[in-house]
Amino acid sequence: MDDGVLDWPFFGDEHRTFAASFERWLNETPVFDDEAAPDGSVRAWVRALGDAGWLRACTQLDVRTLSLARERLAYRSALGDFAFAMQGLGSGAIALFGSQAMRARYLDGVARGNTIAAFALSEREAGSDVAALRTTARRDGERYVLSGEKTWISNAGIADFYVVFARTGDDGAKGLSAFIVDAAIQGFEVSGRIDTISPHPLGTLSFHDCAVPASHRLGDEGDGFRIAMATLDVFRTTVGAAALGFARRAYDETRAHAQSRSLFGAPLSALQLTQAAIADMALDIDAAALLVYRAAWRKDSGAQRVTREAAMAKLYATEAAGRIADRAVQLFGGRGVTRGEVVERIYRDVRALRIYEGASEIQKLVIARTSLT
Repeated sequence: MDDGVLDWPFFGDEHRTFAASFERWLNETPVFDDEAAPDGSVRAWVRALGDAGWLRACTQLDVRTLSLARERLAYRSALGDFAFAMQGLGSGAIALFGSQAMRARYLDGVARGNTIAAFALSEREAGSDVAALRTTARRDGERYVLSGEKTWISNAGIADFYVVFARTGDDGAKGLSAFIVDAAIQGFEVSGRIDTISPHPLGTLSFHDCAVPASHRLGDEGDGFRIAMATLDVFRTTVGAAALGFARRAYDETRAHAQSRSLFGAPLSALQLTQAAIADMALDIDAAALLVYRAAWRKDSGAQRVTREAAMAKLYATEAAGRIADRAVQLFGGRGVTRGEVVERIYRDVRALRIYEGASEIQKLVIARTSLT
């Protein structure tokens, strides 16, 4: 996937070396995606990525490296991208805010692919409105007792540990704290699985007087909202990178189809409306790439927060990927809605990106707020 992006000044030699090596590895690695068995597919991807050493990037949090990896994985495999992303998101709070003991206990297993991570923030009435969450954590001596429910949690049922956000204080953002909850702990269960149009491990978690050691709290009491937002500040940009990978694949498939498909005695690509659609796709891809890698570069360059840049990158790239997938399906005609076609799968895969880690509407509010202050 050589489109000249790596020649941009956003990257150093280490990023170019990483991208070339990762690309070679992907070209030699089977795609493990099996929509009928997503749990096994994700485990296979985690194992393969860990064995090859690529998951170290998930614990080092260089956003350009994470983005380059997600773009390339999404180009080939939705579940491969998911597996990589969740190892990063699920352990990101530990890498950023964990004690030395926490990092030693959890991050090596994540990097090696021996341990699967998850990030448990969302609730039925607290998705985009994080400050409204109601899961509680009551202090009881040297432990916290968690009670409540989380839903829409990626890796539910296969994760070895979850970073869980719960209320330890008053209503609002200042009353939240973060905890590491091991999957085997008493009082914790995966109470349901959720089936989506792009299958992956997703479910509901329940906490019934679940006692977690106080030593598993990340940061101080009341730091939970800050921890969640800082973690998302790193990984929100990478969602845009994944969208970019899906979009590039749809674009490449569409160009090849338009040049080989004959219509009215000429290639489909000879029609001016086809050319206009492909031009729009190319424009969206370049604009998305510029926003994604600007945000990644800003974060890696030491900016404390890149909330505005990350919001722009995620908003534009995910919405653009939706437009590109839709055009691809349209230009493929009947084949485009046939299960098993690449563009049909991408059409389903990209839809959730406009919702998770902050819906498009929330990103617009973030951009507006930062523009008006």
